[in-house]
Amino acid sequence: MKVFYGGRFIEAKALEEVGIKHPIKLEYYKMINEDELIKKEKEIYGIKIIKTEYIKDSIQVEEAEIRHISNDEIKINKMLNLFREHTVTPIGAEDVAQDLLKQSL
Repeated sequence: MKVFYGGRFIEAKALEEVGIKHPIKLEYYKMINEDELIKKEKEIYGIKIIKTEYIKDSIQVEEAEIRHISNDEIKINKMLNLFREHTVTPIGAEDVAQDLLKQSL
C-alpha cells in the first residue's frame, strides 16, 4: 500500500540553468508492506518516488521504489522530509537512502 507523503515541482529557474525547458513534478510516497504486516503483525516501510516530465505533447514518467527500509515510521518520515526538501529524484533515491541510513537519521 502506498500513502502520498508530498510532492513538489522543480523550480523553473533551476531547470533553465541546466537547459530543461519543461516542468518536472516529483511525488513522494510512504510504502507499507502489507505482507509483512499480516505475517509478523508489524509494518515494514519503504519509499517510492515518481518523477513526471511534461514535454510538449507527451508525458514521461520515471519511478523508483525502495522496499523494506525500516519498521520505524518516524525514521521513514524523516527520510521522506529530506527527500522532498532536497528534491531527490528516482535516479538518486537508493544512494541517498543508503547514506541516510548510515548516518542513523
